Amino acid sequence: MPSLSVLPPKCLQKPLLVPHRHMFGPGPSNVPSRILEAGANPVIGHMHPEIFEYMFQTQNNMTLAVSGTGHTAMECAIFNTVESGDSVLTAVNGIWGERAAEMAERIGARVNTIVAPPGGFFTNAEIEQALSKYRPVLFFLAHGESSTGVLHPLDGIGQLCQRYNCLFLVDAVASIGGAPLHMDQQGIDILYTGSQKVLNAPPGTAPISFSERACQKIFSRKSKPVSFFLDLNWLANYWGCDGKPSRVYHHTGPVTAFFSLRESLAVLVEEGLENSWERHQKVAEYFHTGLESMGLKLFVKEKKARLPTVTTIVAPHGYDWKEITSYIMKTHNIEISGGLGPSVGLVLRVGLMGCNSSKANVDMVLGALKDALKHCHKSKV
Repeated sequence: MPSLSVLPPKCLQKPLLVPHRHMFGPGPSNVPSRILEAGANPVIGHMHPEIFEYMFQTQNNMTLAVSGTGHTAMECAIFNTVESGDSVLTAVNGIWGERAAEMAERIGARVNTIVAPPGGFFTNAEIEQALSKYRPVLFFLAHGESSTGVLHPLDGIGQLCQRYNCLFLVDAVASIGGAPLHMDQQGIDILYTGSQKVLNAPPGTAPISFSERACQKIFSRKSKPVSFFLDLNWLANYWGCDGKPSRVYHHTGPVTAFFSLRESLAVLVEEGLENSWERHQKVAEYFHTGLESMGLKLFVKEKKARLPTVTTIVAPHGYDWKEITSYIMKTHNIEISGGLGPSVGLVLRVGLMGCNSSKANVDMVLGALKDALKHCHKSKV
């Protein structure tokens, strides 16, 4: 036998050393030891779908967790509900509307968009006008637009979608658990989130729920979904949501990640959903007051539209935002981020989600920002 031409890398011959950092960017957030320990349990079978219903405030039977991140859940929603040639409408006020539009385009949908400037949102009248014009089978909206820091109002939109025979798809990756949301009461047909933000679980699992209206559309489609892995016919059986007595093998799920997700939901239940919403809102307001007292400006002008989990700060004039984030990481061991998509170069983004949402952490970030503005280079132009 010839000798190995590729030798073992030296990095794998050393212990794994992961530094502790304050994860105050738009996600992932810090994972409490209780949730990390849950992921160390022995590998066994599946979870029960009803544990997600409380978080979403839904009684939908078709409620489960996709094996993957929030992007996977977004594709699961779009790939199952949309067929080639269908009309799809996406609300674009940040990167997530852009991503949803591209996913729908890739499967041959006729995609139209309504566009608001970064930091803005849509009125119900604007949404109804677009629904009337384009007659989509699916309307996408990001509840928590983490790239711009917008919390989009939801009341009344689900009823508009029902009036125009359109499914209402909502991205709640950055908002679930941190801002009020009522899936059933607000007429949302498909709702998904990710594990790594307010839930404080490791990335890699994505809870999603489908209304009866959505299931009727999905299970009466003329063609198979483009993705076998995300086909809801298979996933419904995998999670025991289809009422069948036996399950057929579909894929090997990330069982230990599901354990962590389950524990993160138990933490949310212990605090109480309404208490979590209130805590995030109070901490966000405390943070906003501190920022404004420093002379910094908030990117989202209307208070009611500010996402309490991810705050966008107008990039300080005369500074290089990259230097600020690098200085804070190097000097204070705190991760904050610049903009994403349409907000690149315009903002700094600070995420205070789940266990990270506290006034003590706000004080830590404010202190780091003050230090950075004192020591980073400021242009005189």
